[in-house]
Amino acid sequence: MTEIVRKVSDLRASVARWHGAGDTVGLVPTMGALHAGHLSLVRAAQADCARVIATIFVNPKQFNNPTDLAKYPRTEPADLALLQQAGVDVLFAPPPEEVYPLGFATTVSVAGVAGPLEGASRPGHFDGVATVVAKLFGMSRADRAYFGQKDWQQLQVVRRMVADLNLPITVIGCETLREGDGLAMSSRNTRLSPRARAIAPALYAAMTRAASDLRAGKTGALKTCAATVLAAGFDSIDYIDLRDADSLEPLTAPTSTARLLAAAWLDGVRLIDNIPV
Repeated sequence: MTEIVRKVSDLRASVARWHGAGDTVGLVPTMGALHAGHLSLVRAAQADCARVIATIFVNPKQFNNPTDLAKYPRTEPADLALLQQAGVDVLFAPPPEEVYPLGFATTVSVAGVAGPLEGASRPGHFDGVATVVAKLFGMSRADRAYFGQKDWQQLQVVRRMVADLNLPITVIGCETLREGDGLAMSSRNTRLSPRARAIAPALYAAMTRAASDLRAGKTGALKTCAATVLAAGFDSIDYIDLRDADSLEPLTAPTSTARLLAAAWLDGVRLIDNIPV
């Protein structure tokens, strides 16, 4: 039975017992609205760790658009059922005041990898991500943390923060899970209309073709990719860019660590994706 914990003190008490028994503790941070991609992170954590904590917290500090925050799906009862079925030990679902108590005045800001792409499109977003993730690491005192590679830049930001601050936790990136038509699994997909859901896989399909063209040395691959996405019915594109996978520095041609990253708007929903090149 999955235990629901709302307070940091209760979470730490459980982790202290587990560590006292010699157990390794895995952490799966989420904002809820769970899907098969999240559950794959749980399974990865269970394969490595004796105990697993999943967190659900819709973090207001990483939303630069209040409307987006208000619309973010909140489905805790259904999420809890999935976590119980998966055998998660603890669901940590704190209220906002437990995470950001009165007088909270600290922000964790990561330079470099947080600057381009999502950082440019969503100012302040990664400050909110880094701050809440640092708090979750400190609150849980877990040994390992599991993140999906769909949010590739976020994964690099978290890794940079952990390295720079010497945080005693290992960060594991797990493969993106996709629907049968190639769409990357995301909680935001539930906000797509039936028409938009039919269009959405065009982003991954166009990116896959662009990656092949880039490897073949074809010029204009990124422009062709953007035109294809818009022609499929997407409303606009924030970026489709080739970057170094680790540093996120721009690349003009594929390397052994190249990554193609994209963000585009469809039916009022912002979809992101990335693939190796």
